[in-house]
Amino acid sequence: MAKTGGLGDNLYIAGYDASGDIQALGNIGGGPALLNRTPINKAAYQREGGLLSGQIEYTAFFSSDPINGATHEKLSALPRTDVIMTYCRGTSLGDPAASLVAKQTNYDPTRGDDGMLTFSVSAQSNGYGIEWGRQLTAGLRTDTAATTGTSIDTAAAASFGGQAYLHVTAFTGTDVTIKIQDSADNSTFADVASFAFTQVTAAPTSERIALGNTATLRRYLRVSTATTGGFTSVTFSVNVIKNEVAGVSF
Repeated sequence: MAKTGGLGDNLYIAGYDASGDIQALGNIGGGPALLNRTPINKAAYQREGGLLSGQIEYTAFFSSDPINGATHEKLSALPRTDVIMTYCRGTSLGDPAASLVAKQTNYDPTRGDDGMLTFSVSAQSNGYGIEWGRQLTAGLRTDTAATTGTSIDTAAAASFGGQAYLHVTAFTGTDVTIKIQDSADNSTFADVASFAFTQVTAAPTSERIALGNTATLRRYLRVSTATTGGFTSVTFSVNVIKNEVAGVSF
């Protein structure tokens, strides 16, 4: 694919909106490793897919806030634990998004002659490959009470499971549950069993959830919020991956 502009794109890192501090995305990719096989009944290589992988590489501006924490504080910590990331290609409902469970491997500075300080960062997949899906929120969505979201049309039902990624960047209240619902007719919706994120009681937070690889997701999908103790505001993003063929879930 040719290089394209990223105007209006977003990048969330472990529940933190880093979009305003990202200069460029260098590499968003992955897939199965290429295995070359040479069976005795063939005169050439046979190629099959191996382990899935993925990476998101980007350049960040230097942005520091020692009191509240900004992009520099988040990235310079070089966490050893997994980091959940989501890149939103545009921020309209249904736009594509790529999510990754990854290890941040570096934070390399470059200072220009004009004093501009930037950092190169690479995040490499851990446990799962890169997963492209569609946004169930228009970028970041803010709910001030239990809310039913607008649906997206995925064209047809499929029974191969799915995955979803959540980033909560801000929260005020006691609790909120963010869940995915589906419908066959875009009228009657129901909660998808085992497709609700862990109850949120603080922010920032992020999570990946997955269905079994034979679970059915119907044609229309939406994300809704519910509460038991109440909340006054939650800001969050959801990326959903609906598996269209067998054998791609994790």
